[in-house]
Amino acid sequence: MEKTVNQKAWFLILPVLLLVAFSAVIPLMTVVNYSVQDTFGQNQFFWAGLEWFEEMLRSERMWDALGRQLMFSAIILSIQVPLGVFIALNMPKSGFWSSFCLVMMSLPLLIPWNVVGTIWQIFGRVDIGLLGYTLDALGISYNYTQNTFAAWATIIVMDVWHWTSLVALLAFAGLKSIPDAYYQAAKIDQASRWAIFRYIELPKMMGVLMIAILLRFMDSFMIYTEPFVVTGGGPGNATTLLSIDLVKMALGQFDLGPAAAFSIMYYLVILLISYVFYTVMTNLDKKGG
Repeated sequence: MEKTVNQKAWFLILPVLLLVAFSAVIPLMTVVNYSVQDTFGQNQFFWAGLEWFEEMLRSERMWDALGRQLMFSAIILSIQVPLGVFIALNMPKSGFWSSFCLVMMSLPLLIPWNVVGTIWQIFGRVDIGLLGYTLDALGISYNYTQNTFAAWATIIVMDVWHWTSLVALLAFAGLKSIPDAYYQAAKIDQASRWAIFRYIELPKMMGVLMIAILLRFMDSFMIYTEPFVVTGGGPGNATTLLSIDLVKMALGQFDLGPAAAFSIMYYLVILLISYVFYTVMTNLDKKGG
């Protein structure tokens, strides 16, 4: 008997396809159009080909911003992933305190990005901020608007405070999926705490940790609002990450062609690194299984 094929189900996802086309595909095509053309205003465009891409590849400004962005994402991942796993391992697994910890860990994730930046901008001020005032009282020189190290420390601590909860919650979900039989068998074998983590908990968390690493990498690589509100990219260009540099180029200088080429290259770098992360961690997961 031949199986009847019913294509009516496509109509159920048609609204989603139209929404994605309107919110993503059409703006992307507009950016592509600007990236290969030049304009002098009044909607008069002139074909430029790959000129803007070549200009961006030769631009020291873009490479400097890319270096700062990669360093920021690397620092964020190296702190948030181990810290999130550590918190998840030490959270109560059931009962009232487990629910309480889950609620408390979720609170930073509910705060809008611009509000987070404003909170830490005020928090770090020497005159009215608790952190800045305390450090100044202890004799520690701290000024995130003038000192490069202080600016970097502020945006890193801010991001760790804001997003470590996401890693912890995902890791906790992975731990909760481990059957009690695994722990009972480890207890019978008198396995050490490290052996339990290495051979039971970590392999079971690899799936959610891969999701956490991918999400945190993409978020940290595209971060804009929080560091812009706190430092504005300064002092100088010390915290001018790729997104901040792109906005300055597009809106501050109104260089639409180079900015469009910049944004496409930015997008491709995120896709490439995310694919590398996904491939490496998937292979590790298969080997571990």
